Amino acid sequence: MKILIFGKGYMGGRCASVWGEEAVHSEVFVHSVEDALNEIRRVQPDAVLNAAGVRGKPNVDWCEDHQRETIRGNTLLPILLSEACQEAGVYLLHMGSGCIFYGDSHHEDRAWREHDHGNPIPVYSRSKWAADLVLSTLPNVGIARIRMPIDWKPAPDNLIDKLARYPKVIDVENSVTIVDDMVDVFHQLMAQRASGVFHVTNPGTVKHREILELYRELVDPSHSCEWIGNDDLVAQGLATKGRSNNFLASDNLVNVGIHMRPAKESLRDTMERYAWEKRGGGGCGDSCGCSH
Repeated sequence: MKILIFGKGYMGGRCASVWGEEAVHSEVFVHSVEDALNEIRRVQPDAVLNAAGVRGKPNVDWCEDHQRETIRGNTLLPILLSEACQEAGVYLLHMGSGCIFYGDSHHEDRAWREHDHGNPIPVYSRSKWAADLVLSTLPNVGIARIRMPIDWKPAPDNLIDKLARYPKVIDVENSVTIVDDMVDVFHQLMAQRASGVFHVTNPGTVKHREILELYRELVDPSHSCEWIGNDDLVAQGLATKGRSNNFLASDNLVNVGIHMRPAKESLRDTMERYAWEKRGGGGCGDSCGCSH
């Protein structure tokens, strides 16, 4: 399978490194349908992955003051890519976000389903939800929503690195996405050309406390932080708007025969390898399947 990847950031790079020769990482920045269509015609892929988007630096609060840039990257760009893919007859997998949901759902288990309507608050979440609303009406398109990516590879957008560098951390529980598992699920969805919305999150939930407890056990025993409540994040001036905290059910993945490892099990495996990498590693590449 030949996969054309749009988006040169963290997720696009991780997918490309694992998929190797199957992946073509585009250098084109899409301003129009024609830009995307020309690239699709040049590469002739079996599937397109949209891993492009705008999150802001140093965090999503940037989006609050840069609405137009955020909308162009998270809403307009996916629509342009989807139109090009529709015209070319190529399957599109769009990387979405579970941050479109805030709080508990109306379901008994409090978890949000793929068909539930989002209730986004910040500009970033609204721009992602807007793209989902449009793309979910199209055939031959999949939307893969991820949540709080956790990776063995140290990186600024890795949840492990984020939590470890904050002196104050909110004491919350969420669904999470283990990046190794995500890359595999993305490949399976594209191989199936699965249409619809999919929550690409590992079964179960993880608390920030559990992540940092593992971090202290396996990486840095001297690490410490101050625990604060979710409401304190804005009240103490640490964020402009509150963050999304939620549980996601992955019913649609199960319906197409795709299963992910339990969140807590895969978290420990990932933290063990993360610790190995922080100590200098052992020459393992991105596609290594070892348990380091």
